Amino acid sequence: QVPLVESGGGLVQAGGSLRLSCVPSERSFSAYAMGWFRQAPGKEREFVAGISSSGGSVNYADSVKGRFTISRDNAKNTVYLQMNSLKPEDTAVYYCARNSRSYITSSGQWLYWGQGTQVTVSS
Repeated sequence: QVPLVESGGGLVQAGGSLRLSCVPSERSFSAYAMGWFRQAPGKEREFVAGISSSGGSVNYADSVKGRFTISRDNAKNTVYLQMNSLKPEDTAVYYCARNSRSYITSSGQWLYWGQGTQVTVSS
């Protein structure tokens, strides 16, 4: 598997912000769509945000639209998830994932996953 390393998680108060980073160790990083998923305790993993290989197209879950921003810097080999106005319901383990295509697809196309980073939002 392709290593994907997430960082930037932590404990914040409601209304605060965090920026997650994902650094894949592969030369062809820029050829693939990337995404962020999250999994809360006792719940199934859910899609949060995705971005095409070029960064020209993005997609968000309705629950995070207007608050989260996914971006990528192919020159720096990094994908980001800027999370603003955090809510307690955002608490979850966040995972970086690499798609098998250059564009954003259904969950079946997400083949490689990071180890996850914990985000906890207190009230």
